[in-house]
Amino acid sequence: MSTSPPTGPLVTRDTLAAQVRDLGVRPGETLLVHSSLSSIGWVCGGAVAVVRGLLDALGPDGTLVVPAHTGDLSDPALWTRPAVPEEWWAPIRAAMPAYDPRITPTRGVGVVPETVRTWPGALRSAHPHTSFAAIGPRAGRVVEGHAPDCRLGERSPLARLEELHARVLLLGTGYDTCTGFHLAEYRIPAPLVELGRPGPAGWEVRAEVSLTSERFDELGHDFERDRPVRRGTVGAAEARLFPLADAVDYARRWLEIHRPRAEEI
Repeated sequence: MSTSPPTGPLVTRDTLAAQVRDLGVRPGETLLVHSSLSSIGWVCGGAVAVVRGLLDALGPDGTLVVPAHTGDLSDPALWTRPAVPEEWWAPIRAAMPAYDPRITPTRGVGVVPETVRTWPGALRSAHPHTSFAAIGPRAGRVVEGHAPDCRLGERSPLARLEELHARVLLLGTGYDTCTGFHLAEYRIPAPLVELGRPGPAGWEVRAEVSLTSERFDELGHDFERDRPVRRGTVGAAEARLFPLADAVDYARRWLEIHRPRAEEI
């Protein structure tokens, strides 16, 4: 049994709320949070304390939004971590449960979004791959109308967040997690790809805009160089705060120049 002391600093609900306020989070605003719990330090109360601290900083008039993605509801033929035998593909497609916003767990976005998803009063959008969950008075407006053939575009919560002048908080994560950059991909010429998933009537295939996070780290570096981004620390985590609309506008022009769609697979 290890006797090593825990990795600090010690973070509580109150210290987290104070530090995100110091970073610039304002009561009453709408905030899209991408987070890494392990990056924050030793959090007393874990993900629940993080969510409570964020809600404290936003106050009763603020709205907290997180990605609640479920990328595992996908075609097993494309799985690589780990891959499954080809003879399993058909039975997996036949047996995979369809997306249910009330009970389908998140995957690949961390424990804080999963905690938000299950929070009393939380609402969740309808897309089976790229849903968002929200808590607060504007939650309904954020999540409603998420079209089944629009992962992260004009008929997704990202566009509603842009309309609401939401800001983005990267809490211990890099720009590769910034979903707002994907909204920019919908605003430049983009190829379509066919994506399989379980539906209410069985396996279905939908055409969607091709998306990739390739070079988002470079995009984020240039965005931070050229646009106002508030930086600080929350616990041990590096944190960044910026308007979503700024990120989308900058990314649209950057991607047109630096990452032509022909580069994508």
